[in-house]
Amino acid sequence: MQYRAPRWLPGGHAQTIWPALFSRQHDGPPPDWTRERWDTPDGDFIDVDFLAGSPPGAPLFVLFHGLEGDRTSHSSVAFASVARARGWAMALPNFRGCSGELNRGPRAYHSGDYEEVGWILQRLRERHGAPLIVAGVSLGGNALMRWAEEAGTAAAQTAHAVCSICSPIDLAAAGAAIDRGFNRQVYARRFLRTMIPKALRKLQQHPGLFDGERLKRATTLYEFDDLFTAPLHGFRNTEDYWARAAAKPHLHRIRIPALVLNARNDPFVPGHSLPHTAEVGAYVTLWQPGHGGHVGFPAGPLPGHLLTMPEQVCDWLWKQR
Repeated sequence: MQYRAPRWLPGGHAQTIWPALFSRQHDGPPPDWTRERWDTPDGDFIDVDFLAGSPPGAPLFVLFHGLEGDRTSHSSVAFASVARARGWAMALPNFRGCSGELNRGPRAYHSGDYEEVGWILQRLRERHGAPLIVAGVSLGGNALMRWAEEAGTAAAQTAHAVCSICSPIDLAAAGAAIDRGFNRQVYARRFLRTMIPKALRKLQQHPGLFDGERLKRATTLYEFDDLFTAPLHGFRNTEDYWARAAAKPHLHRIRIPALVLNARNDPFVPGHSLPHTAEVGAYVTLWQPGHGGHVGFPAGPLPGHLLTMPEQVCDWLWKQR
């Protein structure tokens, strides 16, 4: 990836926080969406947002959002703007509970949710009639890579290529980083501000599902995952969840073109935890620019815009068809 951070915005924290709050996210009017509700095989539902106004027969781009994300996330808007400019159709599946309405079942979503990703992609593939181009942001990118790893050669029947963007593919390293110091006070606290109330509403749906009083006191993602994410999704504890859900150990199993993009100054995906070329296999391309923050990559004069990274990712994905 060719990326140079603007001089007016130095450092990984600034390149993470400023773009999410202040940089321009789209060209032209904001993207417009239509929504469909899909019943899941286990009796629950997900909501899938589709970019409105796509021409018939257009290539279908699929984006999986990050932790607590949705179609209003800055990365979702930026990718939608780029897809619209290219005349692509776009689908943005909402992980369970992220569309504004709590899902029904006694589960939520997690970083290794590759079976859910596979079910969504297969349904979109059957509907579209041709292989897809797919990207995932942060948590969504790790889950997407886990799907590609598990699917192996069969993945090519569903997708031309996949990309993870600023994903915590080493979950243990990222989890430890986000729960320390400034990261804990800013990023972990921000995530927990929505995750804990949502989990407590889940407890009202399903009394006895977990210890609500302990969860109310959680101040780290480790504690939240230990009390909620891990046990609800079949993991023994946080360590088991982070180990089994992480994409990094299995990247060599991928058998379709895959791009793994991480800025080396991402505040909570440590540069030392990123994979080397020898670890990933011939199908995986690593882009590790020195700057960009966590899903930031601002460009241009103040206040900056967020279109450079989505444009380069979409260029790469398109060339793999």
